[in-house]
Amino acid sequence: MHVKFYCDLYVSQGWQKKKATLKRKLRKKKLLPSVYVITLSQGAQNQLEFFSSVLLYQHVFDNEDLFVVGIADGYDEALYFVEQITDKVYRRTGTADIRRFILKRQKEFDITGR
Repeated sequence: MHVKFYCDLYVSQGWQKKKATLKRKLRKKKLLPSVYVITLSQGAQNQLEFFSSVLLYQHVFDNEDLFVVGIADGYDEALYFVEQITDKVYRRTGTADIRRFILKRQKEFDITGR
């Protein structure tokens, strides 16, 4: 599994100081039962999906690339982040094309480093 993190990664407020540790543990598939990851959907027709990080142990993820947009403390916070992301994208673009917005922002960050 290859994991890439969004440049403007959403992280639960109580975990801000642990962000680097959480990212490292997710890359190494460490068991993090309370952690939910918000990713760009594997299917291009969808926008985002979120699930317990425990699911990363399934072999279906062994050869997958995951683009993590957020790390949430539980299901409710993951749902809240999806709502916040959707609202932010809609306010800035007038559309709900979250995938395009996030990939464009990431590309700009990769080019400029900011």
